[in-house]
Amino acid sequence: MNALWYVSRATGLAALVLFTGVVVLGAVSSARLASPRWPRFAVAALHRNLSLVTLAFLGVHIATAIIDTYAGIRWISAVVPFVSSYYPVSLGIGAIAFDLLVAVVVSSLLRPRINARVWKAVHWAAYLSWPAAVVHGFEIGGADSRLTWVRVLLVACVLAAAAAVAWRATVRHPDTEARRGTLGGL
Repeated sequence: MNALWYVSRATGLAALVLFTGVVVLGAVSSARLASPRWPRFAVAALHRNLSLVTLAFLGVHIATAIIDTYAGIRWISAVVPFVSSYYPVSLGIGAIAFDLLVAVVVSSLLRPRINARVWKAVHWAAYLSWPAAVVHGFEIGGADSRLTWVRVLLVACVLAAAAAVAWRATVRHPDTEARRGTLGGL
């Protein structure tokens, strides 16, 4: 195995951890959680900047997986699901995760120019992209997926994201409730 294989695996795992942080911060940010030490703008800025760092790791992960000749993965396999001859289902799920993430990024860049409801609907794709990325990593991880520390890392990521999303689903903020008109006239 060469350096590209190790870089691909390492950046894939790092991207999973970072992507989990993005999902957690997204849930926290959308719930309007804030404190004097962490105002909402700081949480939103951290979410945005961590998203960019995650994209950089994901870009290196994809590029090294393609450049490494061992698996014979083509560039098209990164964006078109299920066309690879190497782990077609796992890579296809990864391509779906990537495509959804690209849609989220593009809609975020266009946010000032598109309808807020459209942006939000597309942004919800992150909640689909994250589990697809987890499945991709676990299924294609090979021997890495059987390592105890990798499994612990995966479980920790799943628990963190699940807890954040569950918390977000139950929390209510007065601003949100007022916009929805659910506070009984407030």
